[in-house]
Amino acid sequence: MVAQHTGRYSKYIRPISILFDLIVITIFSLYFFRDLRLNKVYYLAYQTITWISIAVIVRYYEIFRFTTPVDILTKLMKQFSVFLLIVIAFFPFAKTSIFSGSAVALFMSVTFIIVVAFKTFLFIYLKRYRIVTGSNYRNAIIIGYTPEAIRLKEVFETRIDYGYRFAGYFSDKKQNPNIVGKIDDIKSFTIENKIDEIYCSLNEISNEKLKELVEFADDNKKAIKFIPDTKEIFSKNLKVDYYELFPVLSLQKTQLHNPYIKRVKRAFDIIFSLFVIIFLLSWLIPILTILIKLESKGPVFFKQGRPGMDEKEFFCYKFRSMQVNGFTEKEASKNDPRVTKMGKFMRKTSMDELPQFFNVLLGDMSVVGPRPHLWSQNKAYASKIKKYMVRHYVKPGITGLAQVKGFRGEIETEEDMVNRIKLDVFYIENWSLIMDIKIIFQTVFNIFKGEDKAY
Repeated sequence: MVAQHTGRYSKYIRPISILFDLIVITIFSLYFFRDLRLNKVYYLAYQTITWISIAVIVRYYEIFRFTTPVDILTKLMKQFSVFLLIVIAFFPFAKTSIFSGSAVALFMSVTFIIVVAFKTFLFIYLKRYRIVTGSNYRNAIIIGYTPEAIRLKEVFETRIDYGYRFAGYFSDKKQNPNIVGKIDDIKSFTIENKIDEIYCSLNEISNEKLKELVEFADDNKKAIKFIPDTKEIFSKNLKVDYYELFPVLSLQKTQLHNPYIKRVKRAFDIIFSLFVIIFLLSWLIPILTILIKLESKGPVFFKQGRPGMDEKEFFCYKFRSMQVNGFTEKEASKNDPRVTKMGKFMRKTSMDELPQFFNVLLGDMSVVGPRPHLWSQNKAYASKIKKYMVRHYVKPGITGLAQVKGFRGEIETEEDMVNRIKLDVFYIENWSLIMDIKIIFQTVFNIFKGEDKAY
């Protein structure tokens, strides 16, 4: 089952940008450093890993429709400044290499010019694309009819390149031809008109109705943002974005919505997944390939579309543990006849999940997080279980709190899913790096101990 497209941001823009940058620095490093006696394999691996790591830390690829050219240039300067130091740092440790300041300077200058040119082209193209085609837009409504709300609407209308379509004001306190409805009308209006973002003036809505609205936004994957007014607002979960000079407050629902925390978790994921891939999967994959092929025909790896962060589909990889069959949306049950003998061993030891470290490295998954469910499970439980959709605020994980607490494997009753969701939500709302490390250790311990539902 394939997810319906709910967003209007192209999922290809960021991967294309990353791939382009990596190709550019690879080609020109090979060209300019060709006479420096470098071990090309080690250097290119070092260069690629450090480039991506720096990008995660400085949020280099986090460019949005309201990001200003100055902010983009600042990110570029940070990325290339740190990367320059990283490149220079390689030479003292490569004993056979010859350091050349002119070669490094030419490499950095040329790559910087080409990357800046590409980013400028992409930035201008996307803005023109929204204006000319009317595509890649977001529908927005505003709660309140205050001077601040009116100014925000003017920003939407004058900055067409931002890609917003204003659908109307909502207010209980004022009457005006521009107001399309009351606060109670928002939910139905949002669903019927496919509204993407709700901007709220806090002095126009009661705490009770605001709480209802936040829950509604959670359940329906809508973004809710707040327009600052004369009230004092103190919350560690609020962050400020600027649309030109207009400040907009966004609600960060958990620590994992904090940009700094996201970078820390991503850096941990990259380091941990690389460690597993290099020191475990590099020799384990050939062995398992032979064993899987000896027992049954079919591919070594099994891939399946699963809902990921923001319910965007990604392909989840596993070692194939079943006979090839047409029932991919049916989860495994105890003594499942589809499972091979080798597959039974891999499932018992969770070895079949190891290829998902490639998903982690690619950014589709995290080492620790809510396990990705089948699309059929999402469809069955999303409207039944409270806060079910909260699990899509973060990347799915190879392991998670629910799994180490015993709620893994087959869902036999609705209560099994309720308990799993409770633990997933607890993890998201109470995340810490220490918790991630504890879950990883507990996962390893459970593998050696054995689990009743590992089949």
